[in-house]
Amino acid sequence: MTKISAIILTKNSEKLIPDCLTSVSWTDEIVVIDENSSDKTREIAGKAGGKVFTFSGNFSEKRNFGAKKASGDWLLYVDVDERVTPLLRKEIRSRLAKRKAPSSAYHQSPYVAYAIPRRNFVFGKELKYCGFWPDYVKRLFKKDKFRGWTGELHEEPNFEVDGEVVTGGKGKIGHLERPLTHLKHNNLSEMVAKTNEWSEIEARLMYEAKHPPMNLFRFSTAMFREFWLRMIKQKAFLDGTVGIIYAVYQVYSRFISYAKLWEMQLKAKK
Repeated sequence: MTKISAIILTKNSEKLIPDCLTSVSWTDEIVVIDENSSDKTREIAGKAGGKVFTFSGNFSEKRNFGAKKASGDWLLYVDVDERVTPLLRKEIRSRLAKRKAPSSAYHQSPYVAYAIPRRNFVFGKELKYCGFWPDYVKRLFKKDKFRGWTGELHEEPNFEVDGEVVTGGKGKIGHLERPLTHLKHNNLSEMVAKTNEWSEIEARLMYEAKHPPMNLFRFSTAMFREFWLRMIKQKAFLDGTVGIIYAVYQVYSRFISYAKLWEMQLKAKK
């Protein structure tokens, strides 16, 4: 039997983790990488049978730590605000199971990595525009071919295909049909808190990459590009009020990242 390890990253996630754990309870092992939670996250995960470890670092480092602690043949990464549906569970089991070939020989899945589509819910409403569908995320990997995650904010997986290590796996990764359920944001307060955290990292990465000095022209063009992408190209307005709010918020979020970059550049001059 193919053994599957589910890997979940947590931090003060006591409200989200119970349903997440239930959705992956069918896997052979649940590995929880917790970043010093001060609530009951660890306790809840432990009682549910999860193997809980404490580790601090960026997303790639935490995901890589989880891979080291997992013993399964396949690694399934599930964020704490995501849910594996029964249909997705069935498809994963089916894809990874040994199948009988016409020659009576047995063979495994032709892929060593899979991307999974996501249904994204914001304020309780599923969004299908603004780049939200199919929103493929690379989350399922054959452990002996997996070579780790890289990237501090928008991390990418590395895995071996035909003796070559590839990043991201464009053209060499399988795609599942059944989606994850992603409870992205419940309210504006959550969105603002996450933006404040992520924009700090994004600004620092741009600063370290020697981004040109921010000025009125660069602020204006950046905001215009984001608005054009979300509202016009990705048609966020077709998702109604929530879609419009989210699209405008993404413009704001982009502005905050660049404003923090500007602040860093200003301090460096002093």
